[in-house]
Amino acid sequence: MVNDVAVIGFAQSPSVPVTDGTTNGVEMLVPVFERALAQAGLPKSDVGFWCSGSSDYLAGRAFSFVAAVDAIGAFPPIHESHIEGDAAWALYEAWLKLRTGEADTALVYGFGKSSAGELRRVLALQTDPYTVAPLWPDAVSLAALQARLGLDAGLWSERDMAEVAARSRADATTNPLAQLSGKVDVEELLGTEYVADPLRVHDCAPVTDGAAAVVLAAGDRARELVGRPAWISGIAHRVESGSLGVRDLTTSVSTTASAEAAGGVDGVEVAELHAPFTHQELLLRQALGLGSSVRINPSGGVLTGNPMFAAGLVRIGEAAGRVFDGSAGRVLAHATSGPLLQHNLVCVLEGAR
Repeated sequence: MVNDVAVIGFAQSPSVPVTDGTTNGVEMLVPVFERALAQAGLPKSDVGFWCSGSSDYLAGRAFSFVAAVDAIGAFPPIHESHIEGDAAWALYEAWLKLRTGEADTALVYGFGKSSAGELRRVLALQTDPYTVAPLWPDAVSLAALQARLGLDAGLWSERDMAEVAARSRADATTNPLAQLSGKVDVEELLGTEYVADPLRVHDCAPVTDGAAAVVLAAGDRARELVGRPAWISGIAHRVESGSLGVRDLTTSVSTTASAEAAGGVDGVEVAELHAPFTHQELLLRQALGLGSSVRINPSGGVLTGNPMFAAGLVRIGEAAGRVFDGSAGRVLAHATSGPLLQHNLVCVLEGAR
């Protein structure tokens, strides 16, 4: 594998609590494709490989991603693939495709219409199907158990968690696509009721409908298309046991291992972390070894908009955007999948190559 690969375009839909469109995401994807390709300066007919991430469980029917291909169009014929999960892992597949020279451009997309069902119950299907899923432990209650473990171990406090929420919403005031934003007072947040002790509403990402797309290009093709590509200098993912009882839930060894395999965090100026709960941002910062000088989630992160199966891809697009505009030279994006940070991906991008 010899080709360098870069992100050259990114777009996402507004993060909203409910849309009127279908669960196949076509209505959200068509304008997202147009904006991402326009930023990359790439005609749709020149895309060499298409790859998507979504979930049939969330859509409520088998092979729902096939219907999403309608957003691409029936002609010309395409090379296409799909993964059942967050589209950050579809980007990993596309990255491999370009690295091996099988294509020189790719468009990766993800989408999720969480409003169509009960997200907390749908995510219970990610747990062990024999001993845990039949009990229907909802995602928020599981996260509350993890947060409690960290509190009891002295790794974080409820105030630390509230400060993460307040900072995220303040940062999102400059993100017109965010679902939640605004200045909030930490004391007021701490005065609200629990939804699953010790988690309050502000500790949990909102239920969101949304979609996103990232355009990739290899080598000289990337240099021809845009002035400042965001080169992927390292990308790796690791997974931990599906059995919650055998994991240390107060840290994330798979995130640490992914970051090491992706080249480490030295020199990283901005990090976009896929943390659906406030305590998970604190946990990830520890696992990655990110110091106080690293800007965390300037977009507001998923606490201000959490389109399922696109949110991890959005982290890569948002991080790449800091390279595009020259505000950072080396950035990190993180994506997660599965219950309580089971599966983690780290992508490091740089402006110079």
